[in-house]
Amino acid sequence: MAVVDDAEPQAIYRDDDGVLAVALAGSWSADRAPRLEELIAEMAARVAAVRQARLDLSAIGRLDTLGAYLLARLKEDGEAAGAGVELASRRPEHGVLLREVNLRATEYEPPARPTGLVTVLVNIGKAVTNFGRDLVGGAVFLGEVMIACVGALFGPRKFRGPSLINQIELIAFSGAPIIILISFLVGCIVAQQGIFQLQQFGAAVFVVNLTGILILRELAVLLTSIMVAGRSGSAFTAEIGSMKMREEIDALRVMGLEPIEVLVVPRILALMISLPILTFISAMSGLVGAGLVAWLYGGIGLDTFLARLKSVITWQHFAVGLIKAPFMAFVIGLIASIEGLAVKGSAESLGRQVTASVVKAIFMVIVVDGLFAMFFASIRF
Repeated sequence: MAVVDDAEPQAIYRDDDGVLAVALAGSWSADRAPRLEELIAEMAARVAAVRQARLDLSAIGRLDTLGAYLLARLKEDGEAAGAGVELASRRPEHGVLLREVNLRATEYEPPARPTGLVTVLVNIGKAVTNFGRDLVGGAVFLGEVMIACVGALFGPRKFRGPSLINQIELIAFSGAPIIILISFLVGCIVAQQGIFQLQQFGAAVFVVNLTGILILRELAVLLTSIMVAGRSGSAFTAEIGSMKMREEIDALRVMGLEPIEVLVVPRILALMISLPILTFISAMSGLVGAGLVAWLYGGIGLDTFLARLKSVITWQHFAVGLIKAPFMAFVIGLIASIEGLAVKGSAESLGRQVTASVVKAIFMVIVVDGLFAMFFASIRF
């Protein structure tokens, strides 16, 4: 039988001493898939009615993976039904392709289901590995940022002044209203709860000490940092991640510009400048809210509140919050930039990294605040 590469696939049947002999011809390839399915279904019905079948592939002009897979499946189904099926061909390439198909079809084994303890240990191992990878990556990125800052210091022409001013406007000016509102409400709540509890001991006036020290040392900087991490940190990650998805960062490198100098350094510096300003605004708003509630709810006059606040609060309490702010801003900017540059090419990746940025930044802000609290307590500041 002549071999024709692009002929319509066909099967010729004959009975050879009780053995079903099938001569296959034509093109057994993916472009003939509907016809191949019909032939395979017909041959499967005939093979199921005999005890032995022999398929001759020698006249097949073109055999690809689909054709080989269908023939291998026919052989497997026939043998499962109790019939012996033989695939034969004088062309060695057919045998190679059939062996590959059989190998790939049988080499996969479902993984064993691990026990509960093994699963827990595996998850712990993955978490530790990911933490170590993030730690090393963060250290490397920190070094790159410091090098870029030193380069901007000794090469002012590289520094992006307009970008810095724009970021300060977006962080400090645009973020001030929500910071004022949240801090005012928290100051009101802390003062109300403090008065309610201290009244039981006849010491309601000490709410001034409570709110003044707590707001200036802890609440103002912590609330502001968390708000900035959720507002500006997520925006940084989304902006840098979107640029990464659209290959704009690669375009910057092609133009000879360093992305860290152009995108990261101005944002981190803007955060380090803006966060102390917002912390001061937050502290003042919280004290106003506390004073208002102390007057309306606790019967403590504003002049009494201010006089006691002046006698209790020292410059150290005021300085503690402002000292913490730049460090927390640096941590927020660093994490936001790392997560933004880690975005891959999908919207899912962008959403995942933005979420990770906010969660990690808030976690690290609380950790840094705890470290500073222990440090200032140890030096009695």
